[in-house]
Amino acid sequence: QVQLVESGGGLVQAGGSLTLSCAVSPSLSIFNAFGWYRQVPGKQRELVARVREGRSVDYGDSVAGRFTISRDNVKNVVHLQMDSLKPEDTGRYYCNAERPFDLPAWGQGTQVTVSS
Repeated sequence: QVQLVESGGGLVQAGGSLTLSCAVSPSLSIFNAFGWYRQVPGKQRELVARVREGRSVDYGDSVAGRFTISRDNVKNVVHLQMDSLKPEDTGRYYCNAERPFDLPAWGQGTQVTVSS
């Protein structure tokens, strides 16, 4: 059964760092792309970072240079390292996994709040 579980969110001051983790089951290997998205009330969910098969990586314009997505194939975890956090990074962060011929899988999200 496919399951994505996010962790690592919390409250942090502007300029600080957080690392989000997404535990993927049964295995990273059945998917060909992973992403982190965030959503704030009243707005659409937006791409934060995405890594595809072949290690191609895309970042949202607002986070490029500050956030880093990575995957641990042994532990079946996708991480999002967030540095130099800003109040506008506040939102609920969702993990996403994609594979051919199937709907994307989503986690329940983890809240990140950045205080000024």
